[in-house]
Parts: sequence; structure tokens; C-alpha cells
Amino acid sequence: MKKLGFIGAGNMAEALARGLLAKKIFSAAELIASDVDQARRRKFTRLLKAETTADNLDVVSQSRVIVLAVKPQTIDVVLGEIATALSANRKRSTTLFISIAAGVPISRLENHLGANTRVIRVMPNAPAMVGQGMAALVGGSHATKVDERFALKIFRAVGEAVMLDDESLLDAVTALSGSGPAYVYLFIQAMTEAAVKEGLPAELALQMALQTARGAEQTMRQSRMAPSELIRMVASPGGTTEAALRSFAGDRFSAIVGAAIHAAAERSRELGRSR
Repeated sequence: MKKLGFIGAGNMAEALARGLLAKKIFSAAELIASDVDQARRRKFTRLLKAETTADNLDVVSQSRVIVLAVKPQTIDVVLGEIATALSANRKRSTTLFISIAAGVPISRLENHLGANTRVIRVMPNAPAMVGQGMAALVGGSHATKVDERFALKIFRAVGEAVMLDDESLLDAVTALSGSGPAYVYLFIQAMTEAAVKEGLPAELALQMALQTARGAEQTMRQSRMAPSELIRMVASPGGTTEAALRSFAGDRFSAIVGAAIHAAAERSRELGRSR
């Protein structure tokens, strides 16, 4: 038996497997992944030395824990296939399923796999691919505390992870950490373009914007001061930072960010209802 199987061997599955191997939580021999794309299977095996297959049921039959890493639009077909195999092999209660399929609620997973199936739903984000992810997890009605600890260990191999009690909070999580990397990229792009207009070469402007973002993030983590306190530390009265902050306030920067996150959360709720 494999300790962990992936149905879907895309970027997130690859990132998780790489993190687990790097931290020696699992060995390559303890992992297996399936994918319909032969190129993805070859890459997974080449990079990670783990077994791959074109047959999802190979993963189901061999794995104690299965990560569902398929696109939301294909998950119903995959779940139906798995449910048939579980019934035939009577594995339903002994297999833990961890789903990273965006917007697919626990109720839908349990309806397909069976009400007694142990399920955990996860909202990860793209920085997991560089070991700096942020994931939020919610357990289904039959997931145990041991299941939750196991799932947290998997996602903490590629960043940080937290358990939530309320699945409805995943809409806000999606809007914040799920979509959030794009907001950061947008802000850094805007800072870079503005600095170029002020005369800096584009390459230098991007280098400085990136390092400034990294330094600010590390300062915030290490100082444990509130953001408002850190802002006051940088913004001397009558200085350049204060002038920039006044401009942000005049353009209602905080309200713009709030509206954007609300729009993302509302879209997440709409997608959940439509499925």
C-alpha cells in the first residue's frame, strides 16, 4: 500500500509531493499519482521518482490517503469512477480523501463517495509551488482529528496551513489567500511602472520593488507589530511616505482593496451555488 496517492499530477500535486519528499515526510516509494496526460506523468516520475499511472483506480486500490487534484469541471466523472471502485472493494471507510478541487463543497464530495467517507476540503494557493503556500482546511463530518493532523502535515510541507471549523469561510479564504498572490503581483507591477515613469530603469525598478516587498513582509513577521504601527515607523511627519499615504487615502485605497476582495468572495459563493 502507498501512503499517499494523487489523482491528478498537475502543478499543485507536484508541489506537494516535492515538499513532502524534501522534508522526508514520505519517500518516493510511498507515493503514486495518476493523470490522463502522459506528459504530466512523465514529468512527475522524472522529477520525483514516484510511480505514476493512467488509471485512477490504481491509485484508489493502492493508497490509504488520496489527494483529489483534478479540475472542478471533471471532478464529478472522477468521483463517480472512484465511488464504484470503493463500493466494490469495501474501502470506503478506510480511505481518507483530501480535495483541492476549487469550489467543490464537502457535501458534493460526500454525496458521490458516500456519507460515511472521510473527507477534507482544502483551499491552497499558488505559492505552494515555491514552498511558500497558504492553505485552509475543513474536515467533513466523518474526518477524525488524526485525519486533520495528517492533512495539515501535508500542506505544511509547502508553507503554512490552518484548520477551519466553518466551510463557508473558504469563500473568504479564496478571496484572500487563493486569489491574493495576483493582487500582490498587481501592486508590485504598479509600483514598478510608476518608478519607471520617475526615471528608474525597468529592471532596476522591479528588483527594488521585489526586495522592498520581501523586506516589508519579513519585518512584519519578525517584529509582530500591528501594520498600523509599522506604517507609523516609516512615515515621518511631513516626509515622503506621508505624502504617498495621503495620496492613497485620497484615492480610497483601502476601500478599493476591500471591494476587490468582496467581489472575489462573492464570485466564490456564486460558483459554489452553481455547482
